[in-house]
Amino acid sequence: MSFTFSLEATAGRARAGVFTTPHGDLLTPVFAPVGTQATVKAILPRDLHDLKATLILANTYHLHLRPGDDLVAAMGGLHHFMAWDGPMLTDSGGFQVFSLAELRRIDDNGVRFRSHLDGASYYLTPEKSIAIQHNLGADIIMAFDECAIPNDRAYSEAAMHRTHAWAKRCVKYHATHGDVSRQALFGIVQGGIFPDLRAQSVEAITSLNLPGYAIGGLAVGETKKEMLATLDATMPLMPTDRPRYLMGVGRAEDLVQGVARGIDIFDCVLPTREARHGAALTRFGRYNM
Repeated sequence: MSFTFSLEATAGRARAGVFTTPHGDLLTPVFAPVGTQATVKAILPRDLHDLKATLILANTYHLHLRPGDDLVAAMGGLHHFMAWDGPMLTDSGGFQVFSLAELRRIDDNGVRFRSHLDGASYYLTPEKSIAIQHNLGADIIMAFDECAIPNDRAYSEAAMHRTHAWAKRCVKYHATHGDVSRQALFGIVQGGIFPDLRAQSVEAITSLNLPGYAIGGLAVGETKKEMLATLDATMPLMPTDRPRYLMGVGRAEDLVQGVARGIDIFDCVLPTREARHGAALTRFGRYNM
């Protein structure tokens, strides 16, 4: 099948749409709970259905290390592995590279890092990231990117150019080794909090003509004001006929602000993490139970 996105309604910059996937139509805007290692902690898949979750994110880095993407593939892919029949998304491992700063070394070809589990050395390239995601079998897969410190211009620019080069390699590998009718590859826009870099990145990433696009490198240390200003500068440049994914954002007020700016997809560990620690997120704020 081919992936399609149709807009059903708009209100200002906010949108309601439908993204078709091999595991069903995904109604947007949508929030994806995070199942880091193919499970949303403390919640069974049937409970996710009951809670009306429609999209789950799993983590490429963690699943590659444990239990191993080859094992997941041998068991029929993520959907069979975790007994989930709805749409799924896998990240590329790029954010984990960013967060494991003391355990990794980056060059133009890829990233050398040490496992947080046992210290074993791994080398992750754009091609390897996509190969792992092919094994995992999610409906939406992400191009390998470098998530930089958002307010460091020199680093943001270097990481942006590297992200563009890596995205091209991901596209090529996916086209020659994957099934583009079963897995939609999304590109990731980087550029820190700098509007001119974000504009460059939108132009470069959208030129790849992918089924969807993500905004990366936000909610990683910048202020709320800087995050929203970056979205205000970036979102008007994004194509209107593809889904737009704001990575790693999940506070209730941020979802509202994102939807108002035209974001279609969100993910974050925060809601389920807060719940495991006895808190509820309500319209009146966080409530300790």
